[in-house]
Amino acid sequence: MPMDANQIETLIKEALPDATVEIRDLAGDGDHYAANVVSESFRGKSRVQQHQMVYQALKGNMGGELHALALQTKAPD
Repeated sequence: MPMDANQIETLIKEALPDATVEIRDLAGDGDHYAANVVSESFRGKSRVQQHQMVYQALKGNMGGELHALALQTKAPD
């Protein structure tokens, strides 16, 4: 069963409470999403480390309930 955008946003915000999260359903199928995540927690971290933090927040749902997630991450300006 696919995840919905609200579930994705909730999981990310639980792990990164200060995050601003925008989720878009790319294909309208509940399986392919894009996420834009801005968090102070990302400051000083590489893009790979930032993405790992988001994947960790998703608690193993990547590749299962959540098939594809295009990520854009950054620290606030």
